[in-house]
Amino acid sequence: MRTYLKKRYTSFKYAFKGLHAALRSEPHMRLHVLSAVGVVAAGFAFGVSLTEWCLLIGCIGLVVTAEVFNTAIETVVNLVSPTYRPLAGKAKDLAAGAVLVAAATAALIGTIIFLPYLLAFAKIYFG
Repeated sequence: MRTYLKKRYTSFKYAFKGLHAALRSEPHMRLHVLSAVGVVAAGFAFGVSLTEWCLLIGCIGLVVTAEVFNTAIETVVNLVSPTYRPLAGKAKDLAAGAVLVAAATAALIGTIIFLPYLLAFAKIYFG
């Protein structure tokens, strides 16, 4: 049992090391995290529902996961193909496209959730 727990602890340690590396090396990851902080702050400010929280947290997780996968794919491609190769470029473009789809989906869901709150806020304060 002790070995099992030690292995799980080590696995989590490496996972957090990977997340830290992505935050440190990827400007887009920092942008996604900053956006997530803004979404969470807006969620608290507007008092979003439990269902809306679930959707927002799911979107945040989706985008961060996509960015981590993108970073991992780019790192491996750079390792195995240090010079430009069309297929290596295609792999990196596909990974970046996945992040774009995830971020656009999250932005659309965020708009659907927050737009009614923003319109109600504007109506109260600006007539």
